[in-house]
Amino acid sequence: MADVELKTAPADFRFPTTNQTRHCFTRYVEFHKRVNAKGEESDDCMKFAKYYRSLCPGEWVEKWNEQRENGTFPGPL
Repeated sequence: MADVELKTAPADFRFPTTNQTRHCFTRYVEFHKRVNAKGEESDDCMKFAKYYRSLCPGEWVEKWNEQRENGTFPGPL
């Protein structure tokens, strides 16, 4: 069986405190901006997908995905 290496998003100087809520939201938005610009299969997009998935609770991501589908997402995409 292959070894699995678990990593989280690297430190980001914009989010110096332990509360990672903004960091999570920003990474989610950055991922979707890149998907719109480069397509979901680009290496850059995969990197940001890993970041937001490691930072954000699944319930938030599900809610944001629903909001994007309904056109009610509060962030800039």
